[in-house]
Order: sequence, then structure tokens, then C-alpha cells
Amino acid sequence: MARSGKNKSKSPAGNKAPSGPEIHNRKARKQYLILDTIECGIALIGSEVKAVRDGRISLGEGFARVDEKSGELWLHNIHISEYGPARGSINAHDPTRKRKLLAHSREIRKLADLTRAKGTTLVPLKLYFKHGWAKLLLGVGQGKRKADVRESEKKRDAERSIQRAMTRKRI
Repeated sequence: MARSGKNKSKSPAGNKAPSGPEIHNRKARKQYLILDTIECGIALIGSEVKAVRDGRISLGEGFARVDEKSGELWLHNIHISEYGPARGSINAHDPTRKRKLLAHSREIRKLADLTRAKGTTLVPLKLYFKHGWAKLLLGVGQGKRKADVRESEKKRDAERSIQRAMTRKRI
């Protein structure tokens, strides 16, 4: 019996092509030991979405906080540049405004409990689009000391030199 045409995929590979860039926060993995991650939505206005699709966003100085009174999750210090055609119009946005993160209340409570410990914070790791919706990968990070940062750099350099030596042997 032939299958009905309801479940046909849109592309030959079976998965949808990405609808925007992936913006990574390279500083976060270097400065923090990531204990846990969570994917949450982000509430953006139209000109912000267009600017993010153009890759005009900086996650480097960003962090998130849980508002204890309202139980909401907010993203601070993220800079989304103004979208060119909307610049100076009514539709333009404030580049550094607080942005609401969308997650289940139990996940927000879990993040609030994890960040109550001294030295932990919520850092944005990656912003991407999933099925047309903007998503943010948020990590619970514990700050690394200078010695830890140096140690991880040494380990990474050693792994690179080993890989280089192995590729030379293969040739």
C-alpha cells in the first residue's frame, strides 16, 4: 500500500535548511566552567529578528537573571545593532534593552536554585533559529580562575600538537 503524501519532507535530505546564522559566545566557554545548559526562546521585535538574521548581534558581555518577584527570566547586556532600513524610524529598537527569555516555570525555578550558589551565573552560549523561532542556549557557568584558564589553554595546545604530529605521520 502506498503512503499518503502527508509526511513528506521538504528537502531531499529530510531536514530543514537553517533559517539563520548561529551566533556563538566564545568568551563564555573560556571564562566559565559550564555546569548545565538549557534551550529557551527569546522575545524579539521585528527589526531585532532581521538584525539577528544578518548576524549583527554581540553575546560577549551578556548574562541572564531570574526576577524573583515575577518568576521571569531576563537577558541583559546583549547588543543587537539596529537594522539598516528601520534605523531612525518608529520601528527601530533599543540595541541594549532587556529581553525576556521564554522557558517553562519549572526550568526557571531550577535555574534560580542553581544561580543562588556563590560564583555561578547564567551566560548565553549560542543564539540560533530553530523552525523559524529564535532560540538561545543558556548555560549555568561558574567562573574560572586564571590558573584554570591557563591550564585549559595548555591542554588544548597539547591536543593540537598531538593532532599535528599524527597528521604528519600519515603523509
